[in-house]
Amino acid sequence: MQFLVIQRILGLLLIFFSLSMLPPILVSVIYDDGELMPFISALVIMIGMGLLFWYPVRHAKKELHLHDGFLITAVFWSALSLFSALPFLFAPHLSLAQSVFEAISGFTTTGATVISGLDSLPKSVLYYRQQLHFFGGAGILVLAVAVLPMLGIGGSQLLKAETPGPMRDDKLTPRLENTTKAMVYIYLGLTIACAIAFWLAGMDWFDAIGHSYSTVATGGFSTHDASFAYFNSPTLEVIAMIFMVLGSFNFTIHFIAWHKMDIRHYWYDLQCRMFVVIILVLTAICVAVLMWKGVYTNFLEALRYASFQIISIISTTGFLTADFSQWPLFVPVIILGSSFIGGCVNSTAGGIRVIRVILLYKQAIREIMRLIHPNAVMAVKINNKKVPATVTEAVWGFVFLYMISYLVISILLMGTGMDLISAFSGAASCLNLTGPGLGQVTTSFSNVPETGLWILSFAMLLGRLEVFTLLVLLSPSFWRR
Repeated sequence: MQFLVIQRILGLLLIFFSLSMLPPILVSVIYDDGELMPFISALVIMIGMGLLFWYPVRHAKKELHLHDGFLITAVFWSALSLFSALPFLFAPHLSLAQSVFEAISGFTTTGATVISGLDSLPKSVLYYRQQLHFFGGAGILVLAVAVLPMLGIGGSQLLKAETPGPMRDDKLTPRLENTTKAMVYIYLGLTIACAIAFWLAGMDWFDAIGHSYSTVATGGFSTHDASFAYFNSPTLEVIAMIFMVLGSFNFTIHFIAWHKMDIRHYWYDLQCRMFVVIILVLTAICVAVLMWKGVYTNFLEALRYASFQIISIISTTGFLTADFSQWPLFVPVIILGSSFIGGCVNSTAGGIRVIRVILLYKQAIREIMRLIHPNAVMAVKINNKKVPATVTEAVWGFVFLYMISYLVISILLMGTGMDLISAFSGAASCLNLTGPGLGQVTTSFSNVPETGLWILSFAMLLGRLEVFTLLVLLSPSFWRR
């Protein structure tokens, strides 16, 4: 284990990330909101700690191994989340548990919040919350992979640790740094396009930029307590739905479709196609129930609110234009349950991911067919390519750990005094990186006990790092040489 190299990288990345305090400082100056010192203090502390980590080991340069990649991924996400909490300690004067929860929620693109009165918060604090989504959505370590070669450190191991699991995409371009740059350009392009579209549709520039960060990153933070319902604009909602779906698509497909100037590649990809089909089916079910129960009497109105809530939750964004927890029958459970599916791999969304759900379905069908035809040789295929047995086994392992983690977190939350519905929905919203839940966590987590906030903060990191990366550090064999 290259601990000195890891320390050097962590120091450099802390110094690099400290620059993220400059935009909120600029916003504070522009709006004269009197909140310069919290961000200046955070900037100084982060630079100081970065130098403290980096300077003693500044000459340590060795190639990282896979074990090092897992460790630095987990350590860096945890460290950045903790340091990102500093402005929340200094500005809205949240408690330590609340500050860390808010920072991790922003950085992991969860969108759950403990802050109320957003409309009266200083502009710099509002901007900072949205900016956390921007960095988290891109995946700060994936961005750093493009920088590491310039620091004399290879990035392949970090990319493997940042995108763990059974279905990793091939490189978009031959060199790793070019691959990362391609992803960054796509991400930036979508964010800029989203901001311009919001502005043209009626948002002011501040809201347009802030909501573009959280929409493309599928985060869910808003600058208003009412979330997206504040704008009450069907046009803005349609724009948000389009970019939430795009943020949930595989960025590899974005690259291929844009490179070849052919949008049909989105439909050719099994993941993207199934993601859209699931949205359409769930929307049809919810619209039918809402009209049947008289929640909405107008079809277009029912379609407007049902489709937005479904796309927002399944993409793990978390914007709300209606309180779906009050909708009748099984609709709230279906909507929140869709967050377990989540978006595609190699996207900004969370959840189990569509490709894993497809693999589980195909393997289940294969097992049924084996009962009927015991001697038949049947292979699981994705996009007409045979899936190796090791991949399907890894999927089962991932889903098992994911659901066990969900169950344990839910039980722990009930141990803090939360009711059954709030505990299970809160665990789902944080592990799936969704944001809204049911019960007392429908719109805010401010009523959750501080112990519960620490548990949910861990759940968000667990979901962001896709379980394996964090849990592997708890294995004794990981630390054996």
